Amino acid sequence: MAAAMVEDRAFPVKPKLKPNTRKSTSTPESKYWKSFKTPKELPPQTPASGITSIAFSPTSPYDFAATHSASVSIFSAQTFKRRTISSAFSDTATAAAFRSDGRLLAAGDLSGAVHVFDLKSRVPLRRLRGHSRPVRVVRYPRADKLHLFSGGDDAVVKYWDVTTETRIYDLLGHKDYVRCGDCSPVSDDMFISGSYDHTVQVWDVRVMNSGSVMKINHGKPVEDVIYLPSGGLIATAGGNSVKIWDVIGGGGLLHEMESHNKTVTSLCVGRIGKETGEEANQYRILSVSLDGYMKVFDYSKFKITHSMRFPNPLLSVAFSPDCSTRVIGTSNGLLYIGKRKAKDSAGEELGSSMGFGAVEAPHRRALRPSYFRYFQRGQNEKPLEGDYLIMRPKKVKLAEYDKMFMKFMHKEALLAALNAKNPDSVVAVMEELVARKKLLKCVSNLDNEELGLLLKFLQRYLTMPRYAGFLMALAKKVIDLRGEDIKASDALKGHIRNLKRDVEEEIRIQQTLQEIQGIVSPLLKIAARR
Repeated sequence: MAAAMVEDRAFPVKPKLKPNTRKSTSTPESKYWKSFKTPKELPPQTPASGITSIAFSPTSPYDFAATHSASVSIFSAQTFKRRTISSAFSDTATAAAFRSDGRLLAAGDLSGAVHVFDLKSRVPLRRLRGHSRPVRVVRYPRADKLHLFSGGDDAVVKYWDVTTETRIYDLLGHKDYVRCGDCSPVSDDMFISGSYDHTVQVWDVRVMNSGSVMKINHGKPVEDVIYLPSGGLIATAGGNSVKIWDVIGGGGLLHEMESHNKTVTSLCVGRIGKETGEEANQYRILSVSLDGYMKVFDYSKFKITHSMRFPNPLLSVAFSPDCSTRVIGTSNGLLYIGKRKAKDSAGEELGSSMGFGAVEAPHRRALRPSYFRYFQRGQNEKPLEGDYLIMRPKKVKLAEYDKMFMKFMHKEALLAALNAKNPDSVVAVMEELVARKKLLKCVSNLDNEELGLLLKFLQRYLTMPRYAGFLMALAKKVIDLRGEDIKASDALKGHIRNLKRDVEEEIRIQQTLQEIQGIVSPLLKIAARR
């Protein structure tokens, strides 16, 4: 039986009081979003100017444009090489949008003009004048190549015929700056605009004479508004909250998300695939804020699925249509570009994280016994679910007190732990002795010097909340059990005096904290009522 107990004791004693606060947050979706590596931090030509807008081309290879200072930079989605359009702007560029065929780019500026460029030649084709104050939003319809709408600080939304440079409609409904908008993904005739008057207006060009067809009150100045892919839901950002609205069901609020600490500045929709274990075409809302965080929100389950911290306040975010690139713009002009590696049909990762796309897989020679690699094959293969693994047993390192436990030397194990001066280990050894019903016997057998070592430990750690419950009861037992020895020794009396002093100080601190709590609690209740 003794041999069986020795065999059972052949593992180290571990602390039980220490809470395990480490939790695994690695989910398939979290791994998916972390796979967007950010090897690139691209500053525009004027780093001091914030990136106010980012837009992806709807056609392959999905280049993207960023507005900053008095220019628009167009970046290659594969090499991130930059081309700049600046000659047409007389003031800071604020917003950009691609036409559905990816051949034209429209951009607004602080002078109140909307410029239309040919992307291939970067030559300005049209200049739409009509806003009396800065233009903050420009959008092309889903498939319509002839029209666009714009909104600005004059609180007016304008609907344009681009070919003739004429304004078709002036949409009057907002009472403050119009700062954002989006076109319906299912209809070329409908779009939305958001304003600092806290409202979002839904417009339909077929019934412009009756004004907006719906008004939604976000409750705070609206910084961004987007249609969700179904076309029946919209998401609004204002203050530190993102809200989901049902425009088909009359504009009812479906959910409110308040996970940011500062103003949410931009929203976009990202699509994930089967890499996360979900079905294809699972959509997420990406939000960025002045607090430097990007949040990923699953609006089908109303929960945050991923969060990422950046060192600067964030102003804009965009996600490529092929789900391979994520771009974030900051207030100091940096672009954080996240690029996923391309995958072929067999699932092998090809290309590079710098965005050169998929490449042809190299041809591999068949392994033969004449190759050294033939005898090393399979060493890095991961086991299948049904495989039985034969692992080499790991050598367990035992501390001195663990070795004493294996020899049933309980008093020596306690002294070895006390001399190691690790409170977690000491308490773990004491708990093991309690389980073996040997702790009080060990205390009884300690000589005066060893008892002093135990009292010194109790005096030092008795008032720590982590150990107080266990050590307080032990201290009472030690004093009751060894009271006569303590009275006969001046050194032990000194330890008891120190122990008493520390306990009295802890009681005084706790009483003071209770008095403060009694003062603060009524004030908090009064503040909550107001």
